[in-house]
Amino acid sequence: MLPILQLLSQRPSAAKKVRVLIVTPTRELALQVEESVRTYGQFAKVKSTCVYGGVGMQPQVDALRRGVDFVVATPGRLLDHVQQRTVDLKQVEILVLDEADRMLDMGFIHDIRKILALLPSTRQNLLFSATFPDEIRKLAGTFMKNPATVEVARRNTPAELVAQVQHPVDHARKRELLAHLVSTNNWRQVLVFCKTKHGANRLADQLDKDGIEADAIHGNKSQNARNRALKRFKDNELRVLVATDIAARGIDIEALPHVVNYDLPHVAEDYVHRIGRTGRAGSEGEAVSLVCHEDRPLMAAIERLMAREVTSRVIEGFEPGARGSRPAAPEQRQRRPQQQQRRGGQPQRRPEQRAQQQPQHRGNGQQPRRPASGHGHPQRQGQPPQRHGQPPQRQAQPPRHGQPPQRYGQQPAARPKDRLTAEQEAQLQEAYQRMKEEGLR
Repeated sequence: MLPILQLLSQRPSAAKKVRVLIVTPTRELALQVEESVRTYGQFAKVKSTCVYGGVGMQPQVDALRRGVDFVVATPGRLLDHVQQRTVDLKQVEILVLDEADRMLDMGFIHDIRKILALLPSTRQNLLFSATFPDEIRKLAGTFMKNPATVEVARRNTPAELVAQVQHPVDHARKRELLAHLVSTNNWRQVLVFCKTKHGANRLADQLDKDGIEADAIHGNKSQNARNRALKRFKDNELRVLVATDIAARGIDIEALPHVVNYDLPHVAEDYVHRIGRTGRAGSEGEAVSLVCHEDRPLMAAIERLMAREVTSRVIEGFEPGARGSRPAAPEQRQRRPQQQQRRGGQPQRRPEQRAQQQPQHRGNGQQPRRPASGHGHPQRQGQPPQRHGQPPQRQAQPPRHGQPPQRYGQQPAARPKDRLTAEQEAQLQEAYQRMKEEGLR
């Protein structure tokens, strides 16, 4: 911002046209950048405004009509103003793409190309980012002429003042471990990253129930709610802020001590942006990752990107496989394929299940199906199941859970409808176990 202000002061312009356009991927970053324009340019004769979605357009329209030198914008809302002819970009001298790798990925590239077509051909382009993959460099080369590259650190390297650690833990116990770390270490300001908006909301609610004040910030929340949560967090009124990667890009929180990767990012470069929220401006910080079995390939990719290993430390009482989060026993896992032997992949029904389903056909006026390969005719309603003079041909059933064994010809004892057999009970427990492992319960 300082060099841009210096250049504008040397080339004053009488016309009230937009001279500098700064494009950012998120609303929070746009607000932060525009605040820097006002802070550093408070004694310069420049005006600025911030253009972003999620709020009404009219105040932005009024500011643009009064004339501004700087426009800090998100792509979508900027194109809305272009369509309504409330902004003129024909006099732009400097274009800045902040978080350039995100601005040029497939999510924004189409909007950026539309914006570039509205700018004068003679201008200065500036791209900034903590990470810059080779494919994005090639894409940038399509609209930059002989660009110079300035690197203040080795590529994809997090700040040296950030201490990184990973804690192995079962997926079902991540939330419990996070609450344990926050409470036992008395962490007062923690930025936690989740991979989904729903997951961020759910984790914030669960932490609240654990007595840890938390809120979530993501794209589905209104802009006012996002601004309010971020302000409370910056002012130390909120202990935990749970965020998706929307908050990883450029958000500057002074002396933030802790960042937690509750879910590891699928793109390794995003890890560098996440943990870059701490250890800023000479302050020390800590980046903690909760790593379950499924996260190990993602952590391996992160370590390859950074060309360094992240220290692994098991927390006592949260060892993987401890306290009811062990995987299903081999004999239980082998039972599942055996239950899928009927054609069409449907599980084999037991004799008592078939007996319970038979009256449903008799009571609705429909004839039951003939056996696929048996002989004789289906039984009519009220007709005894046996042939003349023959006892019913029934196989002795194994004793049910909690009942004595039955003898041949003996009527089974009445059983409550909600009582489960031993096999059904085992299957139910197995299903609960899998749900715990997958974080569904």
